[in-house]
Amino acid sequence: MIELAEIRSFMRQKAEDERTRSSVTVEGATIEDALAQATIELGLPLRKIEYELIEQGARGVFGMGKKPVKILAYEAKAAAPQQEGTGAEADSEFEDVETPVDMDGQVFVRLAPEGVMLKVFPPEGNGRRVTEKMALESLEKRGITDFDRNLVKKIVRLADGESVWVGNFEHNPLNDSMLSVDIRDNEMSAFVVIAPPGPGGSDLAAPAILGLLKANGVIHGINEDLLLDLENMPVYNTPVCVAKGTSPVPGKNARITYNFELDRHTKELKERNGRVDFKEMNFILNVVEGQVLAKKIPPDEGTPGRTVLGKLLPTRAGTDIKFEVGRNVRLAENGATAVAEINGQVIMDGDRINVEPIYVVEGDVNLKSGGNVVFLGTVIVKGSVADGFKVKAAGNIEVEGNVGKADLDSEGDIIVRQGINGKTEGAIRAAKGVWAKFIENSNIVAGEIVFASDGIINSNVDSNKMIISEGKRATIVGGRLRATEEVRAKTFGSPTGSETIIEVGYDPKSSSRMVELEEALQELRNDLEDIERNLATLESLKKAKGGLPEDKEGYYGELQEKKAELTGSKEELEREQEELREHMSSLLVAGKVSASSRIYPGVKVIIKDASLKVRTEFRAITLINDNHDITPVKYEEMKEDMASRKPKGMEAGE
Repeated sequence: MIELAEIRSFMRQKAEDERTRSSVTVEGATIEDALAQATIELGLPLRKIEYELIEQGARGVFGMGKKPVKILAYEAKAAAPQQEGTGAEADSEFEDVETPVDMDGQVFVRLAPEGVMLKVFPPEGNGRRVTEKMALESLEKRGITDFDRNLVKKIVRLADGESVWVGNFEHNPLNDSMLSVDIRDNEMSAFVVIAPPGPGGSDLAAPAILGLLKANGVIHGINEDLLLDLENMPVYNTPVCVAKGTSPVPGKNARITYNFELDRHTKELKERNGRVDFKEMNFILNVVEGQVLAKKIPPDEGTPGRTVLGKLLPTRAGTDIKFEVGRNVRLAENGATAVAEINGQVIMDGDRINVEPIYVVEGDVNLKSGGNVVFLGTVIVKGSVADGFKVKAAGNIEVEGNVGKADLDSEGDIIVRQGINGKTEGAIRAAKGVWAKFIENSNIVAGEIVFASDGIINSNVDSNKMIISEGKRATIVGGRLRATEEVRAKTFGSPTGSETIIEVGYDPKSSSRMVELEEALQELRNDLEDIERNLATLESLKKAKGGLPEDKEGYYGELQEKKAELTGSKEELEREQEELREHMSSLLVAGKVSASSRIYPGVKVIIKDASLKVRTEFRAITLINDNHDITPVKYEEMKEDMASRKPKGMEAGE
């Protein structure tokens, strides 16, 4: 049997196809049945349809002589014509639009035991109102002649949707509209079939339909809005589903939600200036200590169902799962939350979550390995770091091969088993030490020690403690090396007199800042000199002519403001410069430069506030600052045993 909702769905689907049909001829057991068929074929709501009776029809006797009702149905004329060129189409209750819907007012006549009931609904949007004529025609169609016309007029004017008594009719209870209830689908649906009233019979009201449903045991899932529709616009001799049971919903199984990407190879490629940067793939899933990695969502009990007769339908609870974690991960919140215990990379081992403090690159760091490496632990590179790539680690960085024109940044030590050749552009930064076989054409910054067994060539090296080159070829030649405590090597410079600058006795950061301050101050002084010259010219002009033109007066004011601004900036930088001088002179570190073999001419040595340009070769010597002069003394062996501090494997090749 067709449900009312299915009829409406069919009407929605057919509305557009049937729009051009101006009229249809339909049949039905009653006029109401014929109109219901017309709504389907025309694709219009009932209120939009007008009809003409072609054949009255007959009930017949015992099935003999029965004739259907035949009508000609067509779309009612709109209240106002559409303007040309707007492309507007007739309103349809089946169109899903967000704009307000234009809907005509509606009038319904219901015959009840207490009398004739009239209900008028107001229009919506730009829909047309119900007129008195329309109400009178509706009463006439039901054969009602005994009614209060003034009351009808008032009801039409108010149009409040309330059902109001307007008159009487000769009521014959034997011909009242009848309703039957049919329970189907294992008590999961309830249908009603409404028989039309006979002469003098009354219509069914929504409360009456609801009462009959409950009398038949239907108490759950009743669509009361649909009952109101059946009251206003009955559907006769057609089963209509008015109640549906609720199916049980099984409980969801326990599941785990992860706060990281399980498939690390689904990274989104980043673009720079319209080009994909394959170096930034970084497949490492970094996590920090205390970070929530995953949560277990427990199973739920599900929701029981209920038939239209109110019978409870049991459900099935979801199943639980085991939640286990691996290394460096703990379970919190009653075993439902996985939390990282250390910084590192998160790795799935089967169903277990692990956090590893070490990330290993099995070969070289290049495009093939996934590009740049950023890791919250220690990074071990089994091969080399290719030109143009970066490695950044919260722990140590260990490279078994070489480092080229690359950027390495570590919060621990950087250990390069072979050598570093930055080709003047590579940058190495370590919070602790930098250890390498050789350093060439590189820029190095270390918080503690820089150690190169085979020498440092043409490099800029800064260390907050010591720079040391010890080994068979331990030579420091070219570049600029700055250390707070000591710079030590077998040989400094070369026989060709290559310029090599060695600075000790103060921290390199302060020294760099001093250089920056001096450059900035010199630029400010130059700008102030230019302003002073311009001001002097304008003042001479003003004195000679007794005043300045308006444009030059404005320029004069701007120069004075700029002078005041630059003077303030200059004074601020000079204060910072003086504070740095006091800090550098207050350092207790003596500073020294030691050469176990020789220092060649051409080497420039700066120890605190003293400097020396080496002009004659020194052999096995230590240079110190003695009363603001650099003085050579007998070579001093290093007090600290560097062998105990060297990373394992760094002794090879010395």
